[in-house]
Amino acid sequence: MIGCEESGTVRRAFRDLHHDAWSCDLLPARDGSAHHWQEDILKLLERDPLWDLVLFHPQCKFLGLCQAWRRHPSASDCDLYGLESSNTTWRLEQREKAVEFATRLWNAPIKHIALENPKSILSTRMAKKSQTIHPWQFGHPEQKETWLWLKNLPPLRPTDNVYDKMMKLPKKDRERVFYASPGENRSRDRSRTYEGIAKAMATQWSEYILSL
Repeated sequence: MIGCEESGTVRRAFRDLHHDAWSCDLLPARDGSAHHWQEDILKLLERDPLWDLVLFHPQCKFLGLCQAWRRHPSASDCDLYGLESSNTTWRLEQREKAVEFATRLWNAPIKHIALENPKSILSTRMAKKSQTIHPWQFGHPEQKETWLWLKNLPPLRPTDNVYDKMMKLPKKDRERVFYASPGENRSRDRSRTYEGIAKAMATQWSEYILSL
């Protein structure tokens, strides 16, 4: 089960290896797949907890360290929720809710769990991170520090180190996701898992579990 994923990238990587993989998110599957539940992942796990492996991708909007300085809702949040720009309490409440949600995912009664987020307050509020990875370790000449929390799973092994190739590129290409133009889908496009990383997750973690 891939929780909090609407892109289908990780789900497809597992299904390409003939595993019975499903995704779940409050949003519909971007690829229109029938192997997707549009609902609350916590409710799904309460109803059906018998998964061999669950990967969680909780939204980083209120968890990322890059947002730690922010004390007030953004202009888009004010428009969306009808807030005053000075509403500090609202943003702090959202952060606490995000931490609680991620912690409940991490404590789910599943033997093998992976949880992914950018640099995040979860490392001090939930559990210490297990591993740091970058896309350039998996064939993508880009920089995007990503943290993994792993329960009964081995760290990912890099599959295709293209660091030297990446460093020859302009900064805007190396950090493409951070230079993405504003738009309706900017946030979810920036959080989408790179295919090289998804393939490594599917191959390495499924092989590990099947070897037990």
